[in-house]
Amino acid sequence: MSTNQPTVNNPFASSRKNGNRIKNVLFTTLVWGVGICTIIFIIGLLFLILEKGMPKLSFDFLIGIPDEIMEGGGIGPALFNSFYVLIISLIISIPLGMAAGIYLSEFAPDNKFIGFIRICVEGLASVPSIIFGLFGIVIFVETFDIGLTIIGGAVSLAFLNLPVLTRVTEEAMRAVPQEMKHASFALGGTHLQTIRRVLIPVALNGIITGICLVAGRAFGESAVIILTAGVTTSGEMWDFNLFSPGETLAVHLWYVQSEAIVPDATEIAEKAAAVLVFIVLLINLVFRIPLWMNNRKMSTK
Repeated sequence: MSTNQPTVNNPFASSRKNGNRIKNVLFTTLVWGVGICTIIFIIGLLFLILEKGMPKLSFDFLIGIPDEIMEGGGIGPALFNSFYVLIISLIISIPLGMAAGIYLSEFAPDNKFIGFIRICVEGLASVPSIIFGLFGIVIFVETFDIGLTIIGGAVSLAFLNLPVLTRVTEEAMRAVPQEMKHASFALGGTHLQTIRRVLIPVALNGIITGICLVAGRAFGESAVIILTAGVTTSGEMWDFNLFSPGETLAVHLWYVQSEAIVPDATEIAEKAAAVLVFIVLLINLVFRIPLWMNNRKMSTK
């Protein structure tokens, strides 16, 4: 004998469910709207900068020597110094930043002193870049008395990048599932082997993203370079002397727009801004290649 009990509809539960559905739709619409508006703004800004400068670019402008008085000067030495300073700063900051991040995530004891160190690193990551420029003046211009040089600007940029790379590396290493670490130990791997063959490859995406961010920031940095490397170049296109003045493209853009007296200063600024934005975008694309290769390698295992 079966009894069919009638289903009782709860009006309060039904109204609550409808209210949650409406809130979900509104929130999703808001997120999509903000995201689309942000993307449109970024694309519009990039298009505005590139559209003004890219059509006017020429090879002579990219390798030409800047002129203080006559029009038609180029950005060759400043462009070379930008890459030169960036490469030196990354050579210094990447090994030190990764080593510090690995130590904090894998070897540092969990005590108040290490917690204080983490707070200091986070604080340095948010310090304005001009503070690192003033620090570079104290070290290289006043203490070592070497003046405004490429090596001073590069090392100061490395100091600027170190806190960010340290925190990014530490967080990327901590994000690796503990099961993978324990599995490596269970298979007989040492701590060093586990870090080198398991943790770093899995955390590589986050680490490379951090390197990409600091590289783009360093390439477009001006305050640190003005204070430690100066606003002039040696006048040579390929000057590898570390003690030469180290004006970069970002500094040259600022100088042309605010201080230069050349008749075509506005046109030079527009072309230099387009080159700067294009190279920053190219840096982001180049650093994505190891990410794609690492993802493909991990997916085939």
